[in-house]
Amino acid sequence: MPLDLAQVLAQIKGLAARLKEGEKEREEHLELALKMLSSAEIEPLNRKIVASKTTWLVAGLVHGLDQHYDAPPCPKEFTVLASDGSHIDVDRHSSLRCYLINIGSALLHYGENPDAFLYSEPALFFGDDLVIGDGSGREELIEGALLGVKRSVEECLMLSRLAQDLPSARPTLALIDGSLILWGLQAFPEFVREALLDNGFLKALDSLKALGGNLALASYISFSRSTDVVNALRVALCPNDPADCDRYCSGERPAGGRECDAVAGIQDRGLFERLLGYGQRSPLFISGSRFVQKHYREHDIHFFYLKLDEEVARVEIPRWVAEREELIDLVHALVLDQCRRGHGYPVALMEAHEKAVVTTADRERFWELVELSLAEDRLNIRTSGKRMSKRLRWV
Repeated sequence: MPLDLAQVLAQIKGLAARLKEGEKEREEHLELALKMLSSAEIEPLNRKIVASKTTWLVAGLVHGLDQHYDAPPCPKEFTVLASDGSHIDVDRHSSLRCYLINIGSALLHYGENPDAFLYSEPALFFGDDLVIGDGSGREELIEGALLGVKRSVEECLMLSRLAQDLPSARPTLALIDGSLILWGLQAFPEFVREALLDNGFLKALDSLKALGGNLALASYISFSRSTDVVNALRVALCPNDPADCDRYCSGERPAGGRECDAVAGIQDRGLFERLLGYGQRSPLFISGSRFVQKHYREHDIHFFYLKLDEEVARVEIPRWVAEREELIDLVHALVLDQCRRGHGYPVALMEAHEKAVVTTADRERFWELVELSLAEDRLNIRTSGKRMSKRLRWV
């Protein structure tokens, strides 16, 4: 029986009404935040941020809060690399446990001799590749959220391999979709982090950094919901120095609300949508993630916001890119150029995604091929009653 949309419609209208009621308050919060961006004293605020203990991510400040930078011109000759991935997860209704990761890549050369190379590289994993162990019997199955993390690692490793053969003097942007922070690893044991972060993702970043020259790595986050910069303003509003959420705000909320609630409910992109002009970027900020600070070494993550026609995107870069002004300019110029060419989204990421995508029909055909191959080799494969019932017609 299909979803009864008539029943849902009234709930949707109620949702819209509640959102409209909060518009005036959000606008007031936004106006206050914009005033604070231009009036905050940066050095005292940064010291307070470093000393504070909050329950939310707070951006570290590099140069300030309200500066804006015009896009520098693109080099005459440059290259953009991008990778993206899709996967087919382990099917718990099948006795054969395996998964597939498909990595799409785009290598785009611009200049007097433009060229493009698009790749798709599927890889099937089974047997020992299904688990991560610590050697003492503890194991974590690679499926679900952990498979998503592994796919991110494979995407970065692909970028590293593609970059090896490029001339170091040629301006090059290596681009990934989504965050450079592997948030999903925080929920897993230390030995899983070592396998995927230390011995995978960070090794790929080490390799890219070692290439030096005019190579910059960045990630692109469309429609970011981050509040790191807004949270810096919340720290500024806190009457306690340093701020300590667990100590001062763990009990019942005061009747009039907390001081920091004066900028609650808004996101970073709302701030910079007002502050920036088209093509401009914000100042650099430093991720306040304790996970990054503890494990990312010299690759700790910086970010800026970039104003486009339809949105404000978040662009993340590792520290070794953030420390070189010419690489920051390269990232700014080439990401903006890619978005212009891609009608609001980096064209290299768009092409990599098209090569990586795995459709529902692909998934069904994949499992059919697996079962057919096993049957041809006279290997028995069992399936659940639930899966079988979906394949058969009811009479």
